[in-house]
Amino acid sequence: MKRIIFYLLITIAIVLTSCGSSSKNKAVISSKNRTSTKVKTTRSPNSKKIKSIVSYAKTFGGTRYKFGGTTRKGMDCSGLVYTSFKKENIVLPRTSRTMATQGKAISLKKVIVGDLLFFKTNKRKNVISHVGLVVETKGVIKFIHASTSRGVIISSLDEKYWNKCFAGARRVL
Repeated sequence: MKRIIFYLLITIAIVLTSCGSSSKNKAVISSKNRTSTKVKTTRSPNSKKIKSIVSYAKTFGGTRYKFGGTTRKGMDCSGLVYTSFKKENIVLPRTSRTMATQGKAISLKKVIVGDLLFFKTNKRKNVISHVGLVVETKGVIKFIHASTSRGVIISSLDEKYWNKCFAGARRVL
């Protein structure tokens, strides 16, 4: 019985400190509201690769969340991005925190499909803890990611939780 309780506590701790979920927060959007940002949709010289990466990431839609996962059996947020870029022979670091050091920092106004969005979802630690891949920029910015509660899904930066946790965007390609 003690062993079961121990494993249950470990599992809960992992879920609480790993990739975030959009259903956790009901807070009001701060004054840094990013939802009304107009977004450029300029073509990238790497648009074929980007299209392939995004298409491949979308094939994981509905895959359950698994901490450290990189397969259809289970996926975490950085595992999804890592696996999707690896398909095009682009090797990124394995964690969202270290991914956030790659490529070039860009403003939200310049985000295009294929860029990475980073979030600080752990209130106690002020560090990058979640990553998503931009899949749409018409109207609102939408990104694919692995949610702890719903698995691999597409969310919008318009959602209060993601808007509040947003920490920055980077372009790898």
